[in-house]
Amino acid sequence: MSYTVNCSILLTELPLLERAAAAKAAGFDAVEFWWPFGASVPTDAEATAFERAITDAGVQLTGLNFNAGNMPAGDRGLVSWPDRSAEFLDNVDAVAGIGERLGCKAFNALYGNRIEGEPPQKQDELAVANLAAAAAAVGRFGGTVLLEPVSGAPGYPLLKADDALKVITRVGEETGAANIRLLADFYHLSVNGEDVAALIENHAGDFGHIQIADAPGRGAPGTGNLPLGTWLARARDLGYTGYISLEYQAPAESAFTWLTPSF
Repeated sequence: MSYTVNCSILLTELPLLERAAAAKAAGFDAVEFWWPFGASVPTDAEATAFERAITDAGVQLTGLNFNAGNMPAGDRGLVSWPDRSAEFLDNVDAVAGIGERLGCKAFNALYGNRIEGEPPQKQDELAVANLAAAAAAVGRFGGTVLLEPVSGAPGYPLLKADDALKVITRVGEETGAANIRLLADFYHLSVNGEDVAALIENHAGDFGHIQIADAPGRGAPGTGNLPLGTWLARARDLGYTGYISLEYQAPAESAFTWLTPSF
């Protein structure tokens, strides 16, 4: 398996700019991050420091999120948020610039919560336009936009894989964007009641990226009851060739002790 370490949820005992080097020291050659800045458009100095931390560590950046807002406060993306649409488009330019300079090809666009007082139809129409804009921006250098069902966010409308796949189909039909794919986070999908085994059988070819954590608890593989090894092997059998993102919560000293040849 080719693993990539999500350095926004792992190795958090370290300052953010030291985590890529720590992942390399732990034996990994690839990392990914949620949006690593406080604003949608970082300063030149902030962007340069982040990029240098990746290149100096000698790892490949395999994934970067668009700004999702204040996630600890409950935000889950700007894509369908009318009042922050201009900000999202500014963020698209920033993300594409960092991604192109670092050779990153996968970009997670969290859809956004339903906003009180905003018609869902209006939000969905905006999401189509914004996803198409993001796809165009990263498509210039071969990038792919990822759309992810998530759990634990009551206002987030994409709970199952089919919810995300319908949006992807709509964006393609209405705008022609062909570089938007499903982010299959086996933890979130399982918690939301998805039949992950059936999803793999029917849609492994639609996966743009896979992320894993065990459930319950969102811990390392082996801390819960999900058959992650079986699922990953089957996804590979059915043609998934991308990275497997380690996106779970664990102390740095024991974060990777579960790794065995069976994975």
